[in-house]
Amino acid sequence: MRQTIYDTIRKNIRKYRKEKGITSAQLTEMTGLSHDFIRQIQSDKTRYNFSVETFYKISVALDVSMDTLAGK
Repeated sequence: MRQTIYDTIRKNIRKYRKEKGITSAQLTEMTGLSHDFIRQIQSDKTRYNFSVETFYKISVALDVSMDTLAGK
């Protein structure tokens, strides 16, 4: 299966969240997004696509640029 930009972002959200020692619950609080939504975004199985606004909120919460999250 071909990897999409969403797959790359999904992988990087997990990577940087874990590197910074932030739990999914903490990311939920930092972004104002629901816990289920954060879980779906990070899931390889759900394959949920998300908005640029959501992408931005997560990048700010993780203190990582959007370019970094979208990079390989």
